[in-house]
Amino acid sequence: MAVSGARAAVPWACDPQQSRGRLVGEDDMPPRSAFRRDCDRIIHSTAFRRLKHKTQVFIFNEGDHYRTRLTHTLEVAQVARSIARALGLDEDLAEALALAHDLGHPPFAHAGERALNACMAGFGGFDHNAQSLRVVTRIERRYAQFDGLNLTWETLEGIAKHNGPLTDRAGAGLGRYGAGLPHAITVHSAQQDLELWTHASAEAQVAAIADDIAYDVHDLDDGLRACLFALDDIAGLPLVGEALDEVNRLYPGLELPRVVNEVMRRMITRFIEDVVRESDRQAAAAGVASAQAVRELGRPLVAFSPAMKEAEKAVKGFLYPRMYRHERVNRVMADAQRVVRELFGHFLAHPTDMPTWWHEDLASLDEARLARRVTDYIAGMTDRYALEQHARFFDLTPELR
Repeated sequence: MAVSGARAAVPWACDPQQSRGRLVGEDDMPPRSAFRRDCDRIIHSTAFRRLKHKTQVFIFNEGDHYRTRLTHTLEVAQVARSIARALGLDEDLAEALALAHDLGHPPFAHAGERALNACMAGFGGFDHNAQSLRVVTRIERRYAQFDGLNLTWETLEGIAKHNGPLTDRAGAGLGRYGAGLPHAITVHSAQQDLELWTHASAEAQVAAIADDIAYDVHDLDDGLRACLFALDDIAGLPLVGEALDEVNRLYPGLELPRVVNEVMRRMITRFIEDVVRESDRQAAAAGVASAQAVRELGRPLVAFSPAMKEAEKAVKGFLYPRMYRHERVNRVMADAQRVVRELFGHFLAHPTDMPTWWHEDLASLDEARLARRVTDYIAGMTDRYALEQHARFFDLTPELR
């Protein structure tokens, strides 16, 4: 099955002409659609540029060829566009959501997120998905008429709930949000109803599954590059082994770097082909005829087939102990968490050490709002800047190697 050709828009795609609009009204700007403008605003944002120096798995000083948050985001966007095009969905909306999905990530990947969540335990915690919404609705300060990027309703709902509903119909939190919604979601919901009880659009679901595809494949690639495991170690994984056998059959004697690349590109293609087939099948079976019908279906529409879901689960099952929990990675991330915790404690005690506009209204901030302000400041830092700031205020800053 080819995945490169576009097809006519399906009835369950989001239509930019029917967008629910922006919180602050703006005139249309042809020939760009509303969703294309969202893409462009995200690309030009400060938070997007900072992704270049934020960790995916490996710290920036471990090598120039490992993925960063930025290169990961670009790979997610490429996969999302391919799936959206093949399904007849709105490519611009899928791309916008892929580009925005990690804007709220703090420095040092999930280690930084865990540290900030612990620091904010008494003030509602920290959630990088919710922080992405906060970045695009409040923290970015670029435009004369509004804070944030004033993105469309469809993009904001996709950022908030691309992984599924956050509440039930009565507003009670689901799953990990059973104890309460993240602060950023609660604040924004007071201004704009994102229908947190429904699933997000098909385009948002595409961005979410593209994220899984991208990091499954590129983390295998980066793990091989870092010598955390060898090609023989992953040859027994479903999908990987099939791709490797095909490459060895077609190109006997090919040097290892080319073999790895050929395997990874085949994996991406097969993931995408499977998602397109399965999503088409589910859409036909459910008889969805509108974007809102997708939201109210009660389950995801964009999905892997059962067999591919098991194959993808096996890849994750390999990566967790062999990469994400590897002793080398854990050691670096433990030091990174200490950097974040100590920065939080310092700026909470000495808020005037933050840049002026972060503390200019200090007298009006209670403890909770000050803690959130410090968290916003730290979450926006790159790895490099966080280490530089730590070295300003502490005698011993880890090298993170």
